[in-house]
Amino acid sequence: MFESVLIANRGEIAVRIARTCREMGLRTVAVYSTVDRDSAVVRLADEAVQIGPGPSRRSYLSAPAIIEAARRTGADAIHPGYGFLSEDPDFAEICEADGITFIGPPPAVMAALGDKARTRGIMAGLGLPVLPGTTDAVESAAHARAVAEEIGFPLIIKAVAGGGGRGVRVVRDPASFLGEFAAARAEAQLLFGDNRVYIERYLESARHVEVQVLTDRYGNGIHLGERDCSVQRRHQKLIEESPAPGLPQHMVDRMTAAAVTGALGVGYVGAGTFEFLVGGGDDFHLMEVNCRLQVEHPVSELVTGVDLVRQQILVAAGERLALTQADVTPRGTAIECRLNVEDPARGFVPTPGELTRFDLPAGPFVRVDTHGYAGYRVPADYDSLLAKVVVWAPDRTQALARMARALDECAVEGPGVATTRDFLRSTLDHPLFRAAKHDTSLVDTMLTGLQPDTTETPGRH
Repeated sequence: MFESVLIANRGEIAVRIARTCREMGLRTVAVYSTVDRDSAVVRLADEAVQIGPGPSRRSYLSAPAIIEAARRTGADAIHPGYGFLSEDPDFAEICEADGITFIGPPPAVMAALGDKARTRGIMAGLGLPVLPGTTDAVESAAHARAVAEEIGFPLIIKAVAGGGGRGVRVVRDPASFLGEFAAARAEAQLLFGDNRVYIERYLESARHVEVQVLTDRYGNGIHLGERDCSVQRRHQKLIEESPAPGLPQHMVDRMTAAAVTGALGVGYVGAGTFEFLVGGGDDFHLMEVNCRLQVEHPVSELVTGVDLVRQQILVAAGERLALTQADVTPRGTAIECRLNVEDPARGFVPTPGELTRFDLPAGPFVRVDTHGYAGYRVPADYDSLLAKVVVWAPDRTQALARMARALDECAVEGPGVATTRDFLRSTLDHPLFRAAKHDTSLVDTMLTGLQPDTTETPGRH
């Protein structure tokens, strides 16, 4: 087992990882940028190292700075959290070359699954259903036009190196396709330094359902059930829950089995997520595979009782999974709401600033993952996630009531600061959401009549 774990991340996920490490008796090392010097994890960790200025490319995305911090502090493992370097195979290889364990899947697996177009081909070969589209990057306008004519509209253009809901464009009008294709490539280059894109058929009124998998290096693999992530804005999730309400059990069984088959088929090691689109009837199609911990992992933890960070660490240390599929028996319903420092009335534009009041909920079966506190200044350099409010209850009706109560207890204030609390609260009361008849179009429906703001939300890179 490791002695010291460096947490190569920030915000609530850094705090969450530090807490499990502390419970496991592992020494923790936090890294921070100059604008994060007052971060909660800096105070929580056993040691903290400044790694650069605010811009992520000069701090949290700087592999040399992070490796040097690990060397200086004697860390023998690095947990990347999510975002930043968590799915960078080059960084994982650098860790390996320096004798530091990267807590995540093997670099070769990350490289294969990090190419979203290539992932489609690999998983189709393993028998997983994928939507009509390309399994390689579309390099030319002529090729793109031919693909569009073959699969029809609506379609979606995605960055090969994309993730986190960024680098995505839906095209419904053939007349605008080539312009959107060019814009998508330019956007991919700007966001990811890679202009390659791929194309697939777009499902209207679909649900976004994902499966949490956990595997070890000895060929053992299990799933921890499914999560519904259909409440989204700009393809970024706002509310997640487990289990996915209203899905027939036979579909869930097929979907979870497909995810485990896919993970074992590529030699995956650690915690990963298979994301699917669920259309009408019994159809579901793979979208992508995320080689990291997901923001929404707490809902799976609450319904199964499994600490995913603990399992990641144990597997990375070379231990076999102590759990079999028979040991995983999901109970009740868990719901997570992302409390972002954003203004929904202005198109979810970020509203960073100092928090003069920070009251969060408590009570039975309420969990809050956050790095915020009264007096904390939310920096403008990173994404706007401030806290995750998560509840568990024996059934969905009680879980919805508990979440409503929890959100009502939230009070986050500061000059110019707005949050998504009220929007989340109104979503809970929406008839479609309460009846589990919602899909990925719900937020757009709720925002009808509001003037959208086109300001780009800073995201994890």
